[in-house]
Amino acid sequence: MSAIPADLCSLEDYQHRAQTLLPADIWAYISGASMDGFTQQRNRSQLDTLLLQQRILVDGLGQGDCRTELFGQTLTLPLLIAPLAYQKLAHPMGELASVQAAAAQGVGFCLSTLASSTLEEVAQIAPDTARWFQLYCQPDPDDTLNLIRRAEAAGYRALVVTADAPINGVRNAEQRSGFRLPDTVAAVNLQGLPKPEAGDSVFACWMQQAPNWNTLAEIIRQTHLPVILKGVMHPADAQQAVELGVQGIIVSNHGGRVLDSQPSTIEVLPAIRRSVPAEIPVLLDSGIRRGSDIFKALASGADAVLLGRSVFYALAVAGPFGVAHILRILRDELEATMALCGCARLADIKSSSLYLPLSASI
Repeated sequence: MSAIPADLCSLEDYQHRAQTLLPADIWAYISGASMDGFTQQRNRSQLDTLLLQQRILVDGLGQGDCRTELFGQTLTLPLLIAPLAYQKLAHPMGELASVQAAAAQGVGFCLSTLASSTLEEVAQIAPDTARWFQLYCQPDPDDTLNLIRRAEAAGYRALVVTADAPINGVRNAEQRSGFRLPDTVAAVNLQGLPKPEAGDSVFACWMQQAPNWNTLAEIIRQTHLPVILKGVMHPADAQQAVELGVQGIIVSNHGGRVLDSQPSTIEVLPAIRRSVPAEIPVLLDSGIRRGSDIFKALASGADAVLLGRSVFYALAVAGPFGVAHILRILRDELEATMALCGCARLADIKSSSLYLPLSASI
């Protein structure tokens, strides 16, 4: 970590530094949100409204740790790098840098269908830990099945099906900046596949080809990998997914990049956790910036969280060393929060670890 400047102490520090380094159009793509950004802002503001309940003189904290297990794989802390498209926009190594950092820090890694490195390249350097592949369903089911088979053959350990983005959000910041992918960056895992057919409306162009519950059921039938559904924001959708055979849920609003004016993920998490069996892992993304945010998510019912935009910022600032550094920052912050709240293990983190005003408990 000697390459890291001493004044980079938090994920926000990396964000500020990255903005000075990235071209304006790439910054708009990475940091932007849908429409007016209300969902993106709410993801943060609602996490900030949750207060922690400190406990003192708790015995046994000297033997504490924040390790966890997901689908039979041990993680140093309950954290995965979220599936982020086109990471070479931030650094020439792209996804290869991020997966190296994840391996070094013992966290999970989820590769996007829209990665700028092939899933086989990433698998070759990824350790046999939590290595997941995120799937965007393709218009031709055979192309979707081919992606699944490639992921299975490369040794990915779970399949993350993203359901909340059948179309892109209306991203005004990108539009104003004139963002276009540079010639050096592409969705290499989709090379050779046909482009979506043109149409004169969202419905005619995109929604006729959008996946549905039958699509998800067929994916579950076709793979031996555990299928995790990403983009769940309603308890009824979580229940239906589990009934179909989904083995994990990711509560996500895509970081506010798709549908604006949604609730935050931390707001809907408790109801979704209650709606599915206890043995089904429930994860959360969107808005995580501190180790204390991870603690709040676990206290609200999550089993783990995923980290998104901050990975881009760290890549832009310091490549794989930057990503490894922010992951270590989050671990240190989570452990400090656990210790000060009297929690030696993740299992000790309960809803009672959050402060509830007396007036709210009456």
